Amino acid sequence: GPCYCDRACARTLDCCHDYARTCPVIPCVVSQWSAWSGCAEPCKTSYRVRTRHIVQEPRNGGEACPALEERAACVEYWTRQGTECQQSLIPALITTGGFGKARKKRAAADGSGRTGYCVEFQLVALTPGCRHSQHWHTRWMSYLREGHTVCVECQHPALHAPGQHCHGDGSSSQQNQLLHWQAVGNRRCKGTWRRIRQLDTCSCPSVHSFLFI
Repeated sequence: GPCYCDRACARTLDCCHDYARTCPVIPCVVSQWSAWSGCAEPCKTSYRVRTRHIVQEPRNGGEACPALEERAACVEYWTRQGTECQQSLIPALITTGGFGKARKKRAAADGSGRTGYCVEFQLVALTPGCRHSQHWHTRWMSYLREGHTVCVECQHPALHAPGQHCHGDGSSSQQNQLLHWQAVGNRRCKGTWRRIRQLDTCSCPSVHSFLFI
């Protein structure tokens, strides 16, 4: 009689002699991933999506299809209307405060009268990459410790018009909101902190004093 592709015969041992040839195992085949979508929601930590579709369904006990959708975290800093999101979402780019004197000299030469301001933060978390900074210009990162208070100065030319603030200073953040920072010169060194207060001048030790970029 006719041969049916019923896998139950493998258990009952009554498969047709040509079962393997007539009913070959066919695994699932899927397409390539689509391009990533934009973030589901702007101006907040959200997710993006990419998808793929089934090209060939599995047959005769073939390997099942994998996931057809994949998500990844993302943040978009611009609204759908093209305006900039709140500054609390923009990671602060920082470097050692040792460059502050050179900045002030350049500002004086440019005739800039704006002296800037200082923001105190409490470090909440940082990546292990901060402790593996071997170059002399990134050695300052090894002094970062969770729980410590740090001072970050906003000076010319990092001051941005029209609000005269530095990107990532957390001026529009809510109380106790976790903000993100990134060390310049070592992309493996980054973390989160909480804004404490804004001051006219910084008073932290030199190893805990930094600059907004």
